[in-house]
Amino acid sequence: MTATGDVKNCRMAGPECNIDAAFSSYKDTRFFINLNGLRFICITMVLWHHAIPIDKGSFQLFGRGFMGVDFFFVLSGFLITTLLLREARERGRYSLRAFYIRRGLRILPVYFFVVTAVATYYIGIKGQVEYLQILPYYYIFFSNFLTEHIPTLTITWSLSIEQQYYLVWPALLLVLPLAARVPLLLLLIFINVVISAGWILIDPIAAGHLLFQLPNATYAPILLGSLLAILLDRKRSFVLFWWLLGSRWAALILAVALILALQLTPWNVLGWPNLLIHTTMTLMLAALVVRERTMLTPFLAARPVARVGEISYGIYLYHLIGLDIWMRILGPAGFDEGWMRLIGYSAISILLAEISFRTLEAWFRRYRPGGLPATTSIRMTEKQS
Repeated sequence: MTATGDVKNCRMAGPECNIDAAFSSYKDTRFFINLNGLRFICITMVLWHHAIPIDKGSFQLFGRGFMGVDFFFVLSGFLITTLLLREARERGRYSLRAFYIRRGLRILPVYFFVVTAVATYYIGIKGQVEYLQILPYYYIFFSNFLTEHIPTLTITWSLSIEQQYYLVWPALLLVLPLAARVPLLLLLIFINVVISAGWILIDPIAAGHLLFQLPNATYAPILLGSLLAILLDRKRSFVLFWWLLGSRWAALILAVALILALQLTPWNVLGWPNLLIHTTMTLMLAALVVRERTMLTPFLAARPVARVGEISYGIYLYHLIGLDIWMRILGPAGFDEGWMRLIGYSAISILLAEISFRTLEAWFRRYRPGGLPATTSIRMTEKQS
């Protein structure tokens, strides 16, 4: 295939494809077909984590479902940074105002709905007024630093991490010189890993109901996703990823490597195990975007799998509510065994998320700002991030 060949199909061909066509195809991609399926894997890990009791003495891999959130972070960092870089290339610079409006309309409606509904139940109906003291921290996305939580809202820590990232990174990227972006990200990742591993001791800062410390705010995976986006946006580094990961087998090999990393690393993942797992996640994501068709694509792009991935944000927010409903209604009847609980509460969570996606979230999606050129990745990010 030549540089003037079939650009659209180039990334389906593998390393033998002309690199100019491969890079052009990547930059023009508006929707990465593998990523909703990847989201399916992430949310399945999270659902498993909260359904099956963790036993350190059993097969360790099955106790690592919580790292599905870390994979979500890698994916989010990649997609958000890719959107910003592509909008800047099309328009000369990207609009912070439009970015925050898009993010707000995507994230806030269902998040505020869940927080308000849960708080109303526990504070207004059950009369547990002590939760009033910590409720404001959920609305300002500081729940990752809370020392106690309103029941079923513990998972909002990850949304706080993302919102803190959204607040800082797009503005920083706007003013950073091109040559400083990769070194800065590498430095921030290194600092995050070093502090969270305890290699450098920094006393936590207590402020009322908040405790500011790492690893309560682990930003390394979302920074790794951002780093990947920048590297793939540059032809020189894209070439390296293309030749290393452009094979149909690369994503599958890295998926196996990730499973091995989850199984074989020490139970306490802080430090180098965390970095190893997050780096493997980042490389697997790279293998799924530098090439459109991989050995995993038939599964990842299957309609039911992709649909669950598409509404995974809602599933994440509703799943502890779904678990609570399942345990209250069917738990006393004996339907609380691991697999039965996993299937039952997952079905409830998916149903709640589907209804929310088609009603509450759909209403707010109508107000997303448009006007971007057709060649940008806005559609990709609005559906996948």
